Amino acid sequence: MNRRLLTVGALLALAVVVAVFPLVFTNPIASQYGVITLIFVIVASAWNLFSGYSGYLSLGHAIFYGTGAYFLAVAAKDWNLTAGAIFWLLPLAGLAAAIIAVPLGLVALRVRRHTFVVITIAFFFIAQLSASNLSVTGGSSGVLVPVPNWDPATYNNPFYYLAALLAAGTLAVSWLIRRSRFGLQLRAIRDDEDRAAGLGVRAMPVKLTALVASAFITGMAGGLWVYFIGQAIPQFVFDPLFDLAVVLMAFFGGLGTIAGPVLGALVLEPTQQYLTSTETNGYQSQILFGVLFLLVILFLPRGVLPTGAEYLARARARLAQRRAAPGGGPASQPATGDAA
Repeated sequence: MNRRLLTVGALLALAVVVAVFPLVFTNPIASQYGVITLIFVIVASAWNLFSGYSGYLSLGHAIFYGTGAYFLAVAAKDWNLTAGAIFWLLPLAGLAAAIIAVPLGLVALRVRRHTFVVITIAFFFIAQLSASNLSVTGGSSGVLVPVPNWDPATYNNPFYYLAALLAAGTLAVSWLIRRSRFGLQLRAIRDDEDRAAGLGVRAMPVKLTALVASAFITGMAGGLWVYFIGQAIPQFVFDPLFDLAVVLMAFFGGLGTIAGPVLGALVLEPTQQYLTSTETNGYQSQILFGVLFLLVILFLPRGVLPTGAEYLARARARLAQRRAAPGGGPASQPATGDAA
């Protein structure tokens, strides 16, 4: 019960902090960091919904992110949408990414985990090259998104609060899936796919469903991101470092947990934004992220939260043993004075 109350209290405190952040930090740069960070909370949680629960590590989620981004940019331009009307394209951007995920999943999920990683990388480069050469995507010049005519002082706030709502929705979906029979099947596949199949789990439909759901959320995040920055360019929309950042966030906080990707995004993305804006060497933050990735894999393979929970559990067990041991507790101390 105490643990449940602690969790609820932490969630409420986090919700309050997120809600008041743009009101307290009115600097546009701070709110810009907030928008991008929340978008990565969405993407890292969506990636974890598939890869963390199933054990199939994807290095191609930038495909879904870019699909959502390009769909929103092209649709807003062709349909002459402006301002808040463009936000209504986000579910369609997610749907476009989910549709792309179906054939990709039908091909890639036929193999096992190590080969799956290679196939997702190959699909990513196909998508990147296609975006750079197709006329519908504007080729290397990209596509401009209509810029809303909002007050510059609060321009970022609609993006921020919509990103916060999408992040909350993504976490709710992740929590529901983890506690459902579907989530149990995904974790069974992660632990031992052959044994799960022997117990009646239809691995292919389960994995494909999780991939499509993850792609839908990632596509919406990509659409929101491209509307925020105002332009879809292939080298930024389909960025290989995007997948590295998302994977690092999930591993840093705790792969396969609900809160782990959130912690990773909240810690790592603002750090990357700060390093990128302050360092003259544009690759320095990427080098640091690569080193951090190696350190996490070597010394914290389960992530910060699972490792911390295990440490606390061992500490409590040792404390309980000391109290239960003879002479370890106050009640077992020998009497003094009248004993003589």
